[in-house]
Amino acid sequence: MAADGKTYDGVNESVHASTGIVAAPHHLAAEAGRDVLAEGGNAVEAALAAAAAIAVVYPHMNHLGGDGFWLVREPSGKVRYIEACGFAAAGATIAHYRDLGYDALPTRGPLAALTVPGAVSGWAAAGAIARAHGGRMSLPRLLERAVHHAREGVAVSASQARLSAEKKAELENVPGFAAAFLPDGKVPEAGTIQRQGRLADTLDHLGRAGLRDFYEGDISRELAADLEQIGSPLRRADLAAYAAVERAPLTVKVGAATVYNAPPPTQGLASLLILALFSRLGVKRAEGFEHLHGLIESTKRAFMIRDKVVCDFDHVPEDLAAILSDARLDREAGAIDARQALPWPRPAQKGDTIWLGAADKSGLAVSYIQSIFFEFGSGCVLPATGVLMQNRGASFSLDPKALNPLMPGRRPFHTLNPALAVLGDGRVMAYGTMGGEGQPQTQAAVFSRHAMFGVPLGEAIARPRWLLGRTWGSSVTNLRLENRFDPELVDHLRRAGHDLEVLAEPVSDTMGHAGAVVIHTDGHLEGAHDPRADGGAAGV
Repeated sequence: MAADGKTYDGVNESVHASTGIVAAPHHLAAEAGRDVLAEGGNAVEAALAAAAAIAVVYPHMNHLGGDGFWLVREPSGKVRYIEACGFAAAGATIAHYRDLGYDALPTRGPLAALTVPGAVSGWAAAGAIARAHGGRMSLPRLLERAVHHAREGVAVSASQARLSAEKKAELENVPGFAAAFLPDGKVPEAGTIQRQGRLADTLDHLGRAGLRDFYEGDISRELAADLEQIGSPLRRADLAAYAAVERAPLTVKVGAATVYNAPPPTQGLASLLILALFSRLGVKRAEGFEHLHGLIESTKRAFMIRDKVVCDFDHVPEDLAAILSDARLDREAGAIDARQALPWPRPAQKGDTIWLGAADKSGLAVSYIQSIFFEFGSGCVLPATGVLMQNRGASFSLDPKALNPLMPGRRPFHTLNPALAVLGDGRVMAYGTMGGEGQPQTQAAVFSRHAMFGVPLGEAIARPRWLLGRTWGSSVTNLRLENRFDPELVDHLRRAGHDLEVLAEPVSDTMGHAGAVVIHTDGHLEGAHDPRADGGAAGV
């Protein structure tokens, strides 16, 4: 059995297509993107439709009140990166929270909703890229399935039902949460039809008025009024001051491949470091001790660097290019013991996220990730708009000397990061996952298996995975493995000093929801998603 009662028969076949393909962790999001492709839309437009749809159908993982990050590879080979990460409100100061008696930022409630939601502005920036590549789909059409699902309702996923039960005590009294997600005050059973009428109205209005209305129009007015009413520090001026920005992506060579990821404030640096360090270890085959131990130890080195440098892009204390230089990478890889584990754990990050990808026959490829941080974010659902607000600002520190101190206008640390690679043979691979600390590790598992060791895409995603540190919904920080690994390998890891636990499940969503799309050199498209999730790939 897979997580949340899903069956898994050991087969995870890829989907192949000739015109376009989408992979997403909920089948309704994948279908929304596929339908756009079938009507002549491009990969970016398909990703936009999928992103809007999944905000409705997977609300415990992402919403309009969250952030997003885009990597888009154009047919020319240029890779563009959109940072849609909101900053802290003008009223969100250390002194304000200290005066209220806080030693650390709250993770739930109005005071946790302290950063501007950036995702919708990111949709607008991605839309501009879509139009530059011939996209002609109207905004109402791209939001159509999301509006429909919010208005007519969708079945509550097993994942949402389980997390609603687990988090009920800490969320049921947060403003707006029970009305939106606890019908009659009760946890909805999986399969219950959930409607979000106010959210449908918001999406419909944005389709007609334009996405900027979220920040400067009627929607922003309603958002700001509700935020002030419940006690959030966010104000309308904060919303109006925000816009997503384009930056240069981070990149590193991994063997013959060129791998791209997001710069700070995301942990994309760690994802690149893991692969770059592992590629220097000379591992020749998948699934053996050298593979897992090498990636786990590379993860530890990468996380130690990450925790010293990743913060708001404008405040990064070290030269990122120097960190990714051959000399630095050689030195870090040389510090890895091929036989013995480095003592762990260290402080872990947390987060809730969705990843989705799309590609089309023109050569456009999209890797996109969207998040509200914890499951259900701050828990605050704003009554006029139906928007669920993130709690990403909880990753700030109230210590002014910390790497990520709370400061108005400053961007918080993000676990989420989209990945994209151009392989040595010319294939283009967009891939990613949800899962807090697990995101860089799952990316490394999928990439190493498929791109380095030739494991078929669907199998590379489905094979047993591991997690060092904390993921969504969990405070455990040791090494955990799904129970399908060879017992001799598990024993070898223990003898090497790894503090590990073998999970009861053969397929656990503790390991994240991974997916990937590939543009092959002959032009055909391939996509696959995770049996641990509720989604899949869909193509035309």
